[in-house]
Amino acid sequence: MKIGILGAGVTGLMTGNLLRERGYSVQLFESESKPGGLCRSSVVDGFVFDWAGGHILYTKDREVHDHVTRIIGADQIVESERQTKIFYRGNFVKYPFENGLADLPKSDNFDCLAGYIEAAFARRNGASAKPSNFKDWVLWRFGPGIAKHFMFPYNEKIWKADLASLSIDWVDGRVPDAPIEDVIRSSIGIPTEGYTHQARFRYPRRGGFGTLTDRLAETLGEDVRLSTPVLQVRRLGSEWEVNGERFDRVINTIPLQELYRRLEGADPTARAAAEGLQFRGLVSILIGVDGPEPTRHSWIYLPHPENGPANRITHLANYSPENAPPGKHSLLAEVTYEGDLRVDQRFVDDVVDGLHRSGLVDKKKVVTTAFHKSHYAYVLFTHGFQRNLDTATHWLDSIGLHTAGRFGRYEYLNSDQCMRRAIDLVDKHFPPVKSN
Repeated sequence: MKIGILGAGVTGLMTGNLLRERGYSVQLFESESKPGGLCRSSVVDGFVFDWAGGHILYTKDREVHDHVTRIIGADQIVESERQTKIFYRGNFVKYPFENGLADLPKSDNFDCLAGYIEAAFARRNGASAKPSNFKDWVLWRFGPGIAKHFMFPYNEKIWKADLASLSIDWVDGRVPDAPIEDVIRSSIGIPTEGYTHQARFRYPRRGGFGTLTDRLAETLGEDVRLSTPVLQVRRLGSEWEVNGERFDRVINTIPLQELYRRLEGADPTARAAAEGLQFRGLVSILIGVDGPEPTRHSWIYLPHPENGPANRITHLANYSPENAPPGKHSLLAEVTYEGDLRVDQRFVDDVVDGLHRSGLVDKKKVVTTAFHKSHYAYVLFTHGFQRNLDTATHWLDSIGLHTAGRFGRYEYLNSDQCMRRAIDLVDKHFPPVKSN
């Protein structure tokens, strides 16, 4: 049986490998010249460059963990302790923000603590109902102090949207609720920990995060057709046709609106729903710096405009000692955008200048820069998102066209969860081929 897979990101590559292992013939169509999607990496002047922000190898899923270890090799993975900070008005604040209140100026500390306690008691006593928009949810959950000093500016910076226009589907139930006792302790300087599930993480020793998808692509070899965009998808009875080539089944991992634009005879209502799904792009900027890595930080959040356009920087040299040439280190800056964005050296210099003003890099020591744009990077959970998603995916399900992945099914997924979706898809719909 011959399976066509649209897209060679981590979901498509993992799916292709699993199907190959089960005896299926697979063919992947990838519009880019390099496989891996949002997981791609390269090496620039000896500096590892992850093209779509700072990724880590972390999962609570033992099966996925074992797959990753087998793909990369146990001796080619570095394990690190997470050292995450928020850069707040010139100081480093412990992450998550509510666990680092003692690092704030006293007046800001009081604002955040008082607001958090008031919000917690209002919820506990039933005085406030859970809101349906993200802006009001932040106030309901964290109180006005944390909202004003961190949550509002950071989320406005990353989402480039009115926070009231966003739903709460992507955070409700996903963001741990810090106990009042822990927040009070953190406020008076007694250490507390939040998000301990990522206290340690893994990363490839060589080649960047893209080593994961590079290895998956190498296994598939010529079954991954690079620089081959999907131009047309047609259903022909019980079979399918992709770019004029026949397949028994098709699995999609490219963005839903891109699929519908190429899918002949698509239901107009479903196509319109797919077009209604919104997203944000990402520019990743590599900044190679002369001199050894000066901190132990893993990544740093930058909520305020005075730090420049970047919303996060990653210290990649702390992920692996081989991510930078000897005696040098690097920063990986991330800038989200809406629609389209012109990126040139002037834009890169603006990002570097913002980090220089903040004391996070000395631009006189910058020896290398590079950038990459990812048009589809983050799912934007607007009101009506779930209705549009259900309409778009249910019709595809009804015609037997499988779709999976971050933008293939518009889910808020990390790479390990994409791999999990691939495993589940293959287990559910593709039993091992019986040999004669």
